[in-house]
Amino acid sequence: AFGNFKRGYTIVDRIGTRILRDPYTNKPFVGFYTTKRTGGMLVDSQAIKLLKIAVA
Repeated sequence: AFGNFKRGYTIVDRIGTRILRDPYTNKPFVGFYTTKRTGGMLVDSQAIKLLKIAVA
């Protein structure tokens, strides 16, 4: 794919971060699992094109 990705594709960070404490980590250590959601979508199909080349 090639083109103007800034104009053609948008990446969005979702609000909020999820943090979960691991109750099974051995003391004196504390473990955490964190999750952050992101998304993206094509906003202008004319700005990005896919070039397909056949192999002979």
